[in-house]
Parts: sequence; C-alpha cells; structure tokens
Amino acid sequence: MKRFILSFDNRYGTLSLTLTITLSLFHSLTLSLMAQSLEAAMQKQGLVDIQKVDPSILVELKYSTTDNFVGKDVYGDLTRAYMQPMAARRLAKANELLKKKHPNYRLLVYDAARPRAAQWKLWNTLSDMPENERQKYVADPRKGSIHNYGGAVDLTIATKDGRALDMGTKYDFFGELAYPEKEEELLKKGKLTRQQVENRKILRSVMRQAGFSPIETEWWHFNAFSREKAKMMFRIVE
Repeated sequence: MKRFILSFDNRYGTLSLTLTITLSLFHSLTLSLMAQSLEAAMQKQGLVDIQKVDPSILVELKYSTTDNFVGKDVYGDLTRAYMQPMAARRLAKANELLKKKHPNYRLLVYDAARPRAAQWKLWNTLSDMPENERQKYVADPRKGSIHNYGGAVDLTIATKDGRALDMGTKYDFFGELAYPEKEEELLKKGKLTRQQVENRKILRSVMRQAGFSPIETEWWHFNAFSREKAKMMFRIVE
C-alpha cells in the first residue's frame, strides 16, 4: 500500500507539472498571437514603428505589462509603438530637440496607437464610475480616442539608459497631482517639487515645439492633432 501511494503521488506531481507547463505555453502563445493581431491591424492602416523613424526613442509599453491602472496585460507581447507617419515624424523632432538641449535625455514612450478593442478593455475597467467622470481618464471607445487613430502618445523623459525622470506621479495616476493645470497650486502646497514641475515643463516644451498639444489632466499625454482632424484624415484602428 505504501508503494502504491508513493507511485500515485509521483504520477500526480508529474501530471500537475505537465498541466502547469501546458497552461504556461498556452498563455505565452495567446499573448504572442494578440501582439501579432494588434501589429497587423496597425500596419494595415499605414501606421509606422516609431523606432524605425528614430531608433534613439525609448519604448516601454505599459499596457504590455501589469504596471498600469488596469493591473493587466492588455497588449500581449507587443513591444513596438506605432503612430501615424506624420505623428511619428513629429515625435522624432521632439526627441531631437530634447537631445540638443539635454544630451543625456531621451523620450520614453509608454503608449502610442491603441486599437479600439484595447480601448474597450480600459473603458470597462472603470465601470464603477459615471461615464462623464470616466471620460476624464479614458476616452469613450464609441467615440474613439485619438490613440485609436494613431495620433496620440503617452510618454515621459528618461536618461539614455532608460531611467525615467521624476514627474511627481506614476504614469496613469488618477488625480489632481497629474494635472498640468494644477502644477503651480500643487507646488505652493508642497505636493509637487520644483524639480518635478521643471521636468514636466521640459517635456511639454519639446512636444509643443514639435507640434503636439498637451491636455489638462495628464502630464504624459500629447495629441498630434485634434479628434475632428483625426476623423477626417484616418480610420480608427479596430
């Protein structure tokens, strides 16, 4: 009887290990296929890999990790950031301006073009919020985000070796600490430091000079063109 129990336990352990490995491989395959599907959708509509326009731009897609407000991997194994060619050229210009003024700095991209399928995932994550409140943080996928057209980018500044500068909050922070319009008030209250505000100003300066527009509630978000212009010129990436 003792030998039978030992043999059963060994078989059970082998089956458990096999099942774990199988599930892990299936998960990896799912993430890989998801990334391939997203890239194919973006390439089909003429979007370009921003690092092919400027290889010195750094990319760390937060929605390809769990380090985001959803706490989930939304993009799978996607590691390349895509934008409309016009927007990608403007981003390269902003990076060039940054390097000229601060040779040790580079733009670090957290998100760029975002298919609408991913937009729905983000939107539904905030289902406990009223829709008018939700739209402060995530565009309504029924209307489409400028990200969905390939004309918006979320980013920060980092050193050449990828260390992000201190901007006072993490990426995807929900609250007034992330609001550019509140920076001077928050500085006076001691909730932001002068260096944090200066870092944000450097980012806004190069992005504006390159033709991007910031928004009021996220220091990291910039638009290459308006939603109206995007609708006229491009189709949403589904």
